[in-house]
Amino acid sequence: MHALIVIDVQNDFCPGGALAVAGGDEIVAPINAMMDDFDAVVLTQDWHPSGHSSFASQHPGKAPFDLTQMPYGPQVLWPDHCVQGSDGAAFHPGLKTDRADLVIRKGFRPGIDSYSAFFENDRTTPTGLEGYLRTRGISQLTLVGLATDFCVNFSAVDAAGLGFDVSVLQSACRGIDLDGSLATALSGMGEAGVTLR
Repeated sequence: MHALIVIDVQNDFCPGGALAVAGGDEIVAPINAMMDDFDAVVLTQDWHPSGHSSFASQHPGKAPFDLTQMPYGPQVLWPDHCVQGSDGAAFHPGLKTDRADLVIRKGFRPGIDSYSAFFENDRTTPTGLEGYLRTRGISQLTLVGLATDFCVNFSAVDAAGLGFDVSVLQSACRGIDLDGSLATALSGMGEAGVTLR
């Protein structure tokens, strides 16, 4: 069984959003077109409470994209984004959400960020996605979405580490590329056993 995992195709990550990824809206039509080729479709949704600890606005003297230390390690501080119930947190209006078997929300714990669809940023708190996929007999995953070098990257590396057969379809992803983060992410995914297509 083969699942398509669509990472964070939300308004705040698309042009005009609070944390826009260049060309983020360009992947919506290609993702919609491929959904019927898979046995299952899972959508992830960044879902932060207001005042989330990863927001630069919660750290006096810090600016978006500064790095800070959290109890679980280094954390990039972001503009306020994907606040629960906001228009920015909603899926891009063009995305075919009806085809999704599961929507998994992440980043909803106030004190910890979550890039990966599988674990919070402490690398140990699970989201439940692994259990869902295993109980459905899904072993093969193709990842698409936003952003290549953060949430797609962390999700793909975790999935490979959990023993799934993982591909990232680069044409249906877009990256932020913060200080060379895209090249680092691509090489790291390759080293982890992720197939880059």
